[in-house]
Amino acid sequence: MSSELLDALTLLEKEKGISKDIIIEAIEAALISAYKRNFNQAQNVRVDLNLANGSMRVFARKDVVDEVFDPRLEISIEEARTINPNYQVEDVVEIEVTPKDFGRIAAQTAKQVVTQRVREAERGVIYSEFIDREEDIMTGIVQRLDSKFIYVGLGKIEALLPLNEQMPNEQYKPHDRIKVYITKVERTTKGPQIFVSRTHPGLLKRLFEIEVPEIYDGTVEIKSVAREAGDRSKISVHSDNPEVDPVGSCVGPKGQRVQAIVNELKGEKIDIVKWSDDPVVFVANALSPSKVLDVIVNEEEKATTVVVPDYQLSLAIGKRGQNARLAAKFTGWKIDIKSQTDAEQAGIYPREGFGLFDDDHEDEHEEEAFDLQSEEIE
Repeated sequence: MSSELLDALTLLEKEKGISKDIIIEAIEAALISAYKRNFNQAQNVRVDLNLANGSMRVFARKDVVDEVFDPRLEISIEEARTINPNYQVEDVVEIEVTPKDFGRIAAQTAKQVVTQRVREAERGVIYSEFIDREEDIMTGIVQRLDSKFIYVGLGKIEALLPLNEQMPNEQYKPHDRIKVYITKVERTTKGPQIFVSRTHPGLLKRLFEIEVPEIYDGTVEIKSVAREAGDRSKISVHSDNPEVDPVGSCVGPKGQRVQAIVNELKGEKIDIVKWSDDPVVFVANALSPSKVLDVIVNEEEKATTVVVPDYQLSLAIGKRGQNARLAAKFTGWKIDIKSQTDAEQAGIYPREGFGLFDDDHEDEHEEEAFDLQSEEIE
């Protein structure tokens, strides 16, 4: 019996990842429950499970007192000293009370309790594993779909991909392999519940960390991310090493690195821009791919007025205002975009001694605008 029990505990530990100590504790708790239920005992008892010989013994624990009020829980000092003359008041005496047929009854009654405790322990292992992976990325397999969720298999557990976290340009089918971003891990009565996303900006950030070694090792740092999932994203990068081109590192040879991310996101356009602590330069970069003539900064209101060539106004604003909206979210600055003509009529452009570009060198800067601002990957 002891050999079979040890083999079973070893198998559970190996397959479920639950330590033997937790399982033994569950068995002892089950035996105590079985004893109290089947023998109508309200005593304070302890069960001794001996794995060496497979025996089970039940001990009643009683407090040593001067006067006994409840014989199930207390024992007089006189009676205690008949067992051991060294007992003192407030000591605890253990008296074996193992019933003759306890083994059979215990096995029947304890089975359900042990199963439940093992299940709870297994859920705890899964929760501990996934709580450390919040805000991380995992590859899962689509299991099934309903009107509210897509159920994504992540090994030992199914994660929930809510409708509002699904990319609008994607169609999901069972057995599809997809990368998901873990947004929340909750402990519930039915076990851990994991929520994942395909639209979270963190997914884009983690994908760059996977594809770009310079980001993974810290040479290049992601400063900010803004995303309208399935359509367009912007990401700013920076390196303290002047010999490293942060934008070029993210694009990779012939665009291979960023193209792998675009493929994973089903064609989502990605603007990679160089971060700057100067809001004039950063806001100008953020409005890529449009050309910027000037950026007027209002520090108090954390707002900017951006002047662009007349023919670039619609490009700067973007379809349904998307480019301007992403740039504002991306930089943390309010952005008001004006055409060159409107700015001149308002008397705010040109400003003497200011401006990103001079009219005399417009052709030269037209060629350099791409390098100054970003690389756009479709």
